[in-house]
Amino acid sequence: MINAEVFKDMSYGMYIVGSIDGEKSVGCIANSVMQITSQNPTVAISINHENYTNECIKKQGVFSISILPESVNGNVISIFGFSSGRQKNKWQSISHTKVENMPVMNEACGYMICKLIDTLETQTHTVFLGEVIVADKMSDVKAMTYDYYHNVIKGKSPKNAPTYIEEIQNENKYVCDICGYVYDGEIPFEDLPDDYKCPVCGVGKEHFKNK
Repeated sequence: MINAEVFKDMSYGMYIVGSIDGEKSVGCIANSVMQITSQNPTVAISINHENYTNECIKKQGVFSISILPESVNGNVISIFGFSSGRQKNKWQSISHTKVENMPVMNEACGYMICKLIDTLETQTHTVFLGEVIVADKMSDVKAMTYDYYHNVIKGKSPKNAPTYIEEIQNENKYVCDICGYVYDGEIPFEDLPDDYKCPVCGVGKEHFKNK
């Protein structure tokens, strides 16, 4: 027996993992990023097989990690966590810089550029091991944790996330069909103003479904 609730007690961050496909920058939200060594620093990241970014990292052999701050706009998480780079240029509307030809979000707390040195394939995800070749701290803004994302912002995990746990929705809850945010405020959803927007991804009231 595995009680999946125990995994929620583990510590995670919130990151954008980026790479390129030709001239096009790609990226996705990741929460499973960890430092493996301090001398000759290496990190490991976990990316779903279905993610376009997975394919591009394998092809290019290089990836970037942008560390998200607590103050990041919810649209950033929506774009990079709940849409595919195969259909859209995710970086087009996000202020970013190229470092070693890899995309880095300007709003990030800091970043790392990593050269791929090894991979491990699981049933659903690839674990990429990267040697850090460039890294810098960009601000003193507090980095967002996965716990903050879930318990303060009330964000949800995309199904491709390594930490995704399917949740049973309570009756009469309004759920954002873009990012999965559940409205549970004291004001009945029907009484919210017409210009109400999802606090996670920024879409309008029309994207909420009663479940």
